[in-house]
Amino acid sequence: MSENVVIATRESRLALWQAEHVKALLEDRGLAVSLLGMTTKGDQILDRALSKVGGKGLFVKELETALEEGRAQLAVHSLKDVPMELPEGFELAAILEREDPRDALVSNHYASLAELPEGAVVGTSSLRRVVQIKAVRPDIRIEPLRGNLDTRLRKLDEGGYAAIVLAAAGLKRLGLASRIKAVFSVDEMIPCAGQGALGLELRADAHALKAQLAAMSHAPTWLATQAERAVSRAMGGSCSMPLAAHALWSPGVQGQVLRLSAALGHPERHDLPLLKIQLEAAVADEAEARALGQAAADALRAQGAQAYLAAA
Repeated sequence: MSENVVIATRESRLALWQAEHVKALLEDRGLAVSLLGMTTKGDQILDRALSKVGGKGLFVKELETALEEGRAQLAVHSLKDVPMELPEGFELAAILEREDPRDALVSNHYASLAELPEGAVVGTSSLRRVVQIKAVRPDIRIEPLRGNLDTRLRKLDEGGYAAIVLAAAGLKRLGLASRIKAVFSVDEMIPCAGQGALGLELRADAHALKAQLAAMSHAPTWLATQAERAVSRAMGGSCSMPLAAHALWSPGVQGQVLRLSAALGHPERHDLPLLKIQLEAAVADEAEARALGQAAADALRAQGAQAYLAAA
């Protein structure tokens, strides 16, 4: 491929870091690459929760339009922002090796969630994080927190919150790991599907570029995130559903097995228990990964997930 590959990207500092990272990987393979910076509706609407205005898909729609119109050939996304079902004519060609998938507590005064005083204000707009925080600290007051990573840190520094919860991956990618006071273990707070991974989206008919990107995909991350996304897909995943799903590889009797943890909270009744499951299976291909995700969703439904989903 000799023509220039244009990457469509959001213009936040983190999105541009991610796009530059992919640009460098493609240039190492001999491709000419440039960036097309764009502002999405998800970046523009900051006064309402994503669940109220269309969900995380608002971060990708304009980028997909650029692909459709031929202004760009590739879009780089945080995989956690990518809807479980892509529009017809688009596909994920690669998922890169995952950064730290965990959630991080950022605070200027407190070293852990346990140290926060009673009734302290914690900032997050993620329902998944809300229900898991409330499960261990029901006294904590959660206040919405939108905007890019720098905006969220500024709001913390201005004194609006005792602490905020962010993805560890974004902080580490931008050289801000020193802001992390504590990292939640996956057992303490299960991440959302795809957290920490980058997804590369293109038009389904871009066959030559697809072949180039396929060689960049990280197979263990691809299979783990396929299992995670399958849970969300089977549950009808949306931003209004407090669903967590995270898979990691661990040694098994006959080689590596994929261990999938998932949790579902009630979107309004935070006094109701979290529904949690953990399953593991030998996974060798995408079909087996998706089957594990479906089994996890079935296990949550067996615990009574339908009543929680109805409320969402």
